[in-house]
Parts: sequence; C-alpha cells; structure tokens
Amino acid sequence: MDDKQIVIYQLLPRLFGNKNSTNVPYGTIEQNGVGKFNDITDQALAGIASLHANYVWYTGAIAHASLTDYSAYGIKVDDADVVKGRAGSPYAIRDYYDVDPDLAVDVKNRMQEFEALVKRTHGKNLKVIIDFVPNHVARSYHSYAKPEGVADFGSNDDVTRSFSAQNDFYYVPGQPFVVPTNGLKTPLSVLQDGKFDENPAKATGNDAFTASPKYDDWYETIKLNYGIDYQNGKQNHFDPIPPVWTKMRDILIFWTKKGVDGFRCDMAEMVPIAFWNWVIPQVKQVNPDLIFLGEAYNPQVYKQYLEEGKFDYLYDKVGLYDGLKRLIRNEPSADVKDIRHVWQVESAGFGKHMLRFLENHDEERIASAGFAGKAELALPAMVVSATLGSGPVMLYFGQEVGEKGQGQEGFGGDDNRTTIFDYWGIPSHQKWMNGGLFDGQKLSSEEQKLRSWYKQLFKVTSVSDAIKNGEIYDVPQAANMNNRMYAFIRYSGKQRLLVVVNFDRHASLEANIEIPDHILKVKHSSPVTDLLTDRKLNIPAGTSIPVTLGPVSAQVIEF
Repeated sequence: MDDKQIVIYQLLPRLFGNKNSTNVPYGTIEQNGVGKFNDITDQALAGIASLHANYVWYTGAIAHASLTDYSAYGIKVDDADVVKGRAGSPYAIRDYYDVDPDLAVDVKNRMQEFEALVKRTHGKNLKVIIDFVPNHVARSYHSYAKPEGVADFGSNDDVTRSFSAQNDFYYVPGQPFVVPTNGLKTPLSVLQDGKFDENPAKATGNDAFTASPKYDDWYETIKLNYGIDYQNGKQNHFDPIPPVWTKMRDILIFWTKKGVDGFRCDMAEMVPIAFWNWVIPQVKQVNPDLIFLGEAYNPQVYKQYLEEGKFDYLYDKVGLYDGLKRLIRNEPSADVKDIRHVWQVESAGFGKHMLRFLENHDEERIASAGFAGKAELALPAMVVSATLGSGPVMLYFGQEVGEKGQGQEGFGGDDNRTTIFDYWGIPSHQKWMNGGLFDGQKLSSEEQKLRSWYKQLFKVTSVSDAIKNGEIYDVPQAANMNNRMYAFIRYSGKQRLLVVVNFDRHASLEANIEIPDHILKVKHSSPVTDLLTDRKLNIPAGTSIPVTLGPVSAQVIEF
C-alpha cells in the first residue's frame, strides 16, 4: 500500500450496523438498538472499499463502561454516576483485553466475532485501525479477560501516596470521590444516586487532581501515571520504567497479534513523548507495517512527536481543519492564506505525516445546522484535504451521504454531532445501509450524487503519484482571485495536477494559471482533463491553463 495515499474510513460499530430508527432520547439498547461486529458484512466492507478507502478505523471496539447489564456473563454492572450516556463513552475503557459486549451477537464469543471482523476486513484488502486510549481508563476499570499473569491497573498501588512512580494511578489520600452534581441531565439523572464508592479518590483523566471533579471534567475516567509528578513541577521519574509503560506495551502487542494494523492514539500529547519513543519501536518489532496515528492539537510540538515520539501521523486539526471550517462557514475572518500557512509554515517539512479530515466523532457534522447546513458547501475543502499533502485523509461514516447529526440523542445532546455516548440510529447512513443490503437504494438523488462525488475524489487522489510522491507549488494569487479562491500544483516525475478551489458562495473564478517552466518541462498539449468529472478541457496549447470555476466548486486538472 506504500504506493497509495492512505484513505481511512472511520465508523462506530455500535452505530454503523444499527437498523433501528426509533431514536428515543436516552433510549436503552432494547429501545434504540445497537450495531454488531457481524453487521459489518462483506457487502458493507465492499461499499467502504468502493470509496477507495484502504483502512477502516473501528471506533469503540474495546470494552468500555456502559449502563447495559451484562452481569449474566460475569461482567459487573457499571455505576451510572460515572458513565456518560447509556451506551457510555468509547474512551472510558473498562477492560483493555476485551471487546465491547454490546457489539456481539453471542456475548460469550465476542472476541471471536471481532477476530472474524478483522479477517473479513482484510479479505476486502482493507486494513484495521482501533483506538488506543493511553491517558485514562474508566473509573470502573477491571479486566475480566486479561491473560494469565497480567496485573490489573492499580492492583499493587500504594493508595496512601498521591504520587509514586510505581503507582498506576494518582490519588487524593484521605478524601473520597465526590460525584459531580452540577449540570445533571434528565431523565438519565434518575439512574444516578451520587453514591459511587471510591476512597481514596483518584485523579481524573483531564489532569484534575481533586476528589471533586466538575461536571465538564472527564469525571468518568481515571488518569494513568506514566511517572510524571504533575503536582511537583512535572518532574519525570522514568528510571526504572514505570509499571504503566510495560502494561501498555503488552496491551498494544496483544491487539497487534489479533491482526490489528494500526492504532489511533487518543490524546497522545497527554502522555510523555519518552513513552512513545520507548513503546512504538517495540510494538513495531511484532509488525513493522503498523501505523501509529496520534490525536494532537499543539502545532508547536508536532515535529517533536513525529521525530522523537516516533508517530507515523498526527491530526491536522489545529491548522488545516480549523482554517477550512472558517472557509466552509463563510466566516468574516476566513481566508485561503490559512491553507498556505499550514503547508508553508506550520507543517513545513513534515506535511506527509499529517492526517487531514473534515469530520470525525469529535467534530460537528458538515451538514448540521451549526456547521454549514449543507454538505456540498464543504466539497472544495475536501479537495484541499485530500490533495494538499502526501499523508492520510479520513472520511467519517455518513459524511459521504450528508448526515446532519440532528436530534436530542441523550448525553450528547443536540450538538450537531453524531453521539458517541448513546444508542442511536443514523438516518442518512441507514438509507445507504438499506436494511443490511448496503446498496444505497434508499438514498435520495442528491445523496447518491454526493457519495459518487466522494468516490471520484478518492479514486483520483488515492492512486495519484503527484499527491503521494510529488512536490507542491503555490500558484501566485491572480488579481481576480479573492481571499476565498486558491490554486496550487502537485507534481512529480510522472504526473502534474493543478488544484483550483473556490469557496466563494457567489462569485465565479476566472483566471489564467501560468505554469512555471520547472514544472511544465514541455508545453502542455490540449486537451487537459478535469479528473473530478473526467471531462476533457479543450484549451489552447501553451504554458498557461485558463480556469473557469463556479461558486463553491473545485477542479483537479491533470496536464
């Protein structure tokens, strides 16, 4: 796959395969249904592969805290006081050696069903990514499925000490955990009695070293201790290696041996670079082709996490995503100079290591009322995301059919996002799913057109030599190009592409793009091709390409 751009398709199995459209706010698994590993069939995977994706990120596969009762299978019921939503957050891991029982048809054989999914995925020439959540675990963490000889997190801790490099957790000695009460939501709050028993209290996942976290803290999680004494000047205690390091290495190796091809590492910057430098090479000894993708938000340390931390790829959220969102929304401050700044300054020299996207489980849906209101307004931005660098590009399930993320789902609320906390059906995606046929027959003509557009975009970019291996040239801003219009060239020894995007909602772009001699080599011959439409553009031979582009549109011209 080295010759292709990485195209990641992210999905939550809990939501992806759910055919139930009842959608009761705060609904139970019985009311609203849940998707299973087995629902991700060969037909579903073929549909994903038809988008020219080559990796599938199965979000929420590992067992996490929830309010659904699996005590009949020897799993203790979680406490509603420390679970967000009925289904629970996929990032409050309850057992790192198990998959989520919600996702199994036969709960007793849940791991075998996951292993079968990995095999099916590989059978469609797709690779598997799962989440690795290194910074925190659920307050209810207990591994029922751990291999023999593995010690649970915290089982050997000295709970009388707020910090010890040999402890797995941080403590607030002498103080019991206090359940946050401000902002409790109904009707879920009727399940909460404020009596969660944790004494002494453990520090909360978002570095809240208190027995009384706030409601907007990650109160459902416990911070893991990598040997940093946060309350005494962030002193490092990495020699000897802290127990958490070896436990996490063993967990990564466990899943690698299950056939997982990559890890999306949650909140990677909250874990010391020294750990990543230590662990990633060791895990890659098991599978050298593994990829490590870090969720990162501080451009000042991107280079350090790539070079010293050994990550393969990092999020390009604070940078390209934020700049593109302003352009999509037509905000007054929006300017294509943000795109230029990303590749010329912010990620200069390592752009091929940045993951570009417009949607994921944390972000608002493009078509939601709070973002753009219409999926098509993001098409120029998606072209930029897929062509600006040589690194991966990601698509979030439902994005390709314009999912709006509407509804008061439960804990997530009506926040323009698809909930990760609740049992729910995803309307636009369910139309493509069509009861398990995955043929898109229930999509409207506009939704089908949108999905076809995404297929064509990734058909072009995923195999493009200019994008995978080429250089980038910034086309000078012509006099008749405003700050909502941008052009650049991607070129290699085998291919030359002119990418032109117009974010303006009213004005058309008409410009004569002069191609520099060092890129052109020889005069281009007519016709040239707009690869997004496969349309031949009959233009005069020469050293320039005249471009005419309507509002909110894009062209990728091969010349």
